[in-house]
Amino acid sequence: MGTVARLSHESRGIPTVSVMANITKKVACLLDRGFEDSEFRVPYDRIKAEGCQVDIIGKDAGAELIGDKGKERVKADLGIADVKPEDYDALLIPGGHSPDHLRADRRFVDFVKRFDALHRPLFAICHGPQLMMSAGIVGKGHTLTAWKTVQEDLRYTGATVKDEPAVRDGHWLTSRQPGDLKAFSDAIAQMLGEVQPATRQETRPHVRA
Repeated sequence: MGTVARLSHESRGIPTVSVMANITKKVACLLDRGFEDSEFRVPYDRIKAEGCQVDIIGKDAGAELIGDKGKERVKADLGIADVKPEDYDALLIPGGHSPDHLRADRRFVDFVKRFDALHRPLFAICHGPQLMMSAGIVGKGHTLTAWKTVQEDLRYTGATVKDEPAVRDGHWLTSRQPGDLKAFSDAIAQMLGEVQPATRQETRPHVRA
């Protein structure tokens, strides 16, 4: 499918082209310090192996984030103030202490709530569903799983909880713990294969021939 270009003019009189195109699938990964190392690394690598772009989104762009076990050290590609849910085709929330830190920041809570409203794939493991609960999107009629202590919190919302490696409910996929990462990652790959990349608008300088 070809792209659709539309000429526009900036205030300085420089023509630009506004391009609407189907591009590589983009996945947002919400992360803070103390994340569970493998619950980030395994799905992150699998998503990239599926040909997707993964943006690590932290509180500030460039911030160094260290995993709970110290095995993983990554830098945030973007800060939460720099992104919009509409720019992403899927969302990954690794577990560990990270989700508890993130849910104390209203910007991440709002991001999850707005992303869920788009009905695009949302992947959360271990303590990841804590952030979903803080966004107010979990309740009666939903089915999911999480780390064993978080499962009790989920039941209080009225949700149905399954103690299984990977639980899919519509556009949600949840998992319990590092031992479930193979099943979780396989299910992520399947769901990513079912979606088309969102059409996004990019503005580029127009070069006259």
